[in-house]
Amino acid sequence: MNVLTPGQVATAKQEELFDEQTKKQFESLIPRGEMGRPEEIATVALFLASDDSSYVNGLELTTDGGTTVI
Repeated sequence: MNVLTPGQVATAKQEELFDEQTKKQFESLIPRGEMGRPEEIATVALFLASDDSSYVNGLELTTDGGTTVI
């Protein structure tokens, strides 16, 4: 069993609720400097669901733009 742990992901709801300053504050905490996109998380999920990951077991795959390493 594997686990996908996403970080902060930009969504339509965030665009609706966050002003530019709030968005910049969130992004300042991410080493990459911007929130992830849903399709970036989806590609990782598709990898884990595919035969390409058949030898990957017991993994927590963190997709957070580097946030957990700081």
